[in-house]
Amino acid sequence: MSIRVNRMSGSTGAEVVGADLVRADTATLDALRAAFLEHHVLAIRGQDLSPHQLLSFAAEFGEVFVHPYVPSLTGHPGVMEIYQMVPLTETWHADVTFSAAPPRTTVLHARELPPAGGDTMFANQHLAYERLSPGLRRVLDGLTAVHQGTSLAADAGLTESTVTATHPVVVAHPETGRPALYVNADYTRRFADMTDEESAPLLAYLYEAATRHEFAYRHRWLPGDVVMWDNRSVQHRGVNDYGSARRYLHRVTLEGSAPRPFSAAHTARSTDAADTNTADTTGGTDTAGTTVGARG
Repeated sequence: MSIRVNRMSGSTGAEVVGADLVRADTATLDALRAAFLEHHVLAIRGQDLSPHQLLSFAAEFGEVFVHPYVPSLTGHPGVMEIYQMVPLTETWHADVTFSAAPPRTTVLHARELPPAGGDTMFANQHLAYERLSPGLRRVLDGLTAVHQGTSLAADAGLTESTVTATHPVVVAHPETGRPALYVNADYTRRFADMTDEESAPLLAYLYEAATRHEFAYRHRWLPGDVVMWDNRSVQHRGVNDYGSARRYLHRVTLEGSAPRPFSAAHTARSTDAADTNTADTTGGTDTAGTTVGARG
């Protein structure tokens, strides 16, 4: 089979046309991995996957992560049902950052969609960091922040310490080494060794800086879409504008590793790149409009 990768915005996101995820061969999977690292968000069109098939596809990219307190679809551990918007999902965030090793990838498959609305938005956190001033980047490179789960964890019988983790404010992507801002309004509570009150002004600034329009891609769902995104590179949020219509999706996340800080040794190089190469929006070779062939 052959697939076509089309860039969907100037900052992040690409659509993949021509893939059959049930029968994807090694060359197709390799092409998807390369496009994923470049564009951070992939919308793979025209799929009809059972929960088992969705799990099988996701497992090609890593070990399936089971959420610590949100239940799975009966009989399919690791498949979460997404059927309503709540304030948590309407707020910009990365998934499960309160874990010591947050998920690396999220895969979402559209099962039923409203006639209009219900989009999902994504914001590129590499760009969010690189477009900050050099002085602020130097401050952030030395900070860590406390991330904490929601009240749902307590309802499920988990202690606060179980769903609390401290992560660098600027992380290095484990595969590309590229720095990314790593705080979000759902789970980041404060900077380590600071009070909530002391942390609030700078965190509020960073939440806004992280989700500027020029860093964002708005995905308008089509029936059968499988959207996968890099939880280490982007934040996301749902748009609750579809009234009482039904919006039902299946979600799988993949095991990640403990976020590692972006080394101070790389800061100068990052600063130079951000100041002199503003045309770089996705962090890789442009594959927009390319066709990848695979035998099988």
